[in-house]
Amino acid sequence: MIIGYHLNWTAYGWWLPNDPRGSMSTTINRDVLKELGEIHHGRKRIQPASRKIRAFYQRAENLLHYPLLKLTDDETQAIATAFSQTIRQERYTCYACAIMPDHIHLLIRKHRDRAEEMMEKLQLASCIAVREARNRDKFHPVWGGCGWKVFLDSIEDIRRTIRYIEENPTKARLDGQSWEFVSPYDDWPFHKRRV
Repeated sequence: MIIGYHLNWTAYGWWLPNDPRGSMSTTINRDVLKELGEIHHGRKRIQPASRKIRAFYQRAENLLHYPLLKLTDDETQAIATAFSQTIRQERYTCYACAIMPDHIHLLIRKHRDRAEEMMEKLQLASCIAVREARNRDKFHPVWGGCGWKVFLDSIEDIRRTIRYIEENPTKARLDGQSWEFVSPYDDWPFHKRRV
C-alpha cells in the first residue's frame, strides 16, 4: 500500500538528458545539446566526481536557449508561499520540503490526487510565483520538466526520505530549512496503533 510520494523536479536547465549521472530520458530534443555526450538511461551505478558534473553544466549553459535557472532567495520564498497556499487549498499533508537553488524535494502523504496531479498543481503555482517575482525574462522557463516520483510504502521509507530531504540543504552547505506547511510525521496510516 502506497502511503506517500517523494516528489522531485529540477529548475530549468538542470539534469539534462545526457547528464553524466544518467537520466530517465530516452531522447535529446535539441540537437545542439547532443555534443555534450550520449544518453545513459537510468542513474549510473558509479557516479562521476562533482567537478565533472560542474564542467558538464558550464558547457551546457552556453548551449541552452535560456540561462540556467538558479533560484534566488526571493524566488525560494515565493515558491514556499505558493507551496503553502497549494497545500492548504488542496488539503495535502506535507512531511518534508527542500527548495534547493536548482531542484525541489517534497514528501507528500497519499491523497485523492495522484502524484502527477500534485506535482502539476505545485509546479504551476510556484512557476507563477517565480514569474511574478520579476527577476528574469517573463518567457524564461522555470521548471525543467514534469519531475519524478518515488512511491513510499512503509513508515521506514517515509522516515528515511524525510531525513534525506531535510539533509539536502546542509549537504549542499546551505542553511537548514523549516517551512510552516510541513507537518511532523505521525506514523500515518498506522498512527492509531501506537500505544
